[in-house]
Amino acid sequence: MLRVAGPRLLDERDRPGVQLALEADPVAACMVASRVEVAGVDSWRLGGELWGFGSRLEGLCFAGANLVPLRGERSALRAFADRARRVGRSCSSMVGRAELVLPLWDELSGHWAPARDVRADQPLMVLPTRPAVASDPLVRPVRPDELDRYLPAAVAMFTEEVGVDPRLGDGGVGYRARVAEQIAGGRAFARFEDGEVVFKAEIGALSSRVGQIQGVWVHPDRRGRGLGGTGTAAVVERLIAMGRVASLYVNAYNLPARAAYTRIGFTQIASFATVLF
Repeated sequence: MLRVAGPRLLDERDRPGVQLALEADPVAACMVASRVEVAGVDSWRLGGELWGFGSRLEGLCFAGANLVPLRGERSALRAFADRARRVGRSCSSMVGRAELVLPLWDELSGHWAPARDVRADQPLMVLPTRPAVASDPLVRPVRPDELDRYLPAAVAMFTEEVGVDPRLGDGGVGYRARVAEQIAGGRAFARFEDGEVVFKAEIGALSSRVGQIQGVWVHPDRRGRGLGGTGTAAVVERLIAMGRVASLYVNAYNLPARAAYTRIGFTQIASFATVLF
């Protein structure tokens, strides 16, 4: 019986093939494309490894803080799972197209510690044109000197969405640094009222073609008043001005958020899945 070669660690020599693969699925691959465009393919600069399968990169997977399968049939996913088992789990989640993440998790679930949560249906939505609702003119980029006022909202959003306080482990030092980096990059947006954040969102990943919106949050006292929709529309407008297509993904069970995004004009193009550890 012929043995299929396992995945190999890619390097800068593979960059043309990697770019072609990422360009073939620009919305779903935005998270990884944003890294590759800036840092290249070498793992020491990328902040993770890119694994390739097949002579023409029929399979592709990013392994870093997140494990992100990008393409591949079942044989490629089995090979990625075998490599992931051998190196051990260092990622905090698996995320990507559901048709890739869920079979990969099937291969890994008996070998890694149980997942804290498996979100198997997360509509991946896109809006390539201007939003269908008016944007909130008071939503603006957060300034670096506003970090301490913005941070409580970011912590509240993360805790609600992921189910874990991001300050655990190091007292919040690492999370504060990540939020400060987003602010410094002009990718954190908020509406402030009396010095308090009532709406927030970030551009979590920004490739040359797509911007992925994440961390949308409305203060509990202001929910149900349309701030989420008009605030998100303001971030979409910013992405359009930058020449990018706006995208996001949302839990299927979050019906209010899905309805708001649909009103803005987002349409579903695929389904993501996330496995949280």
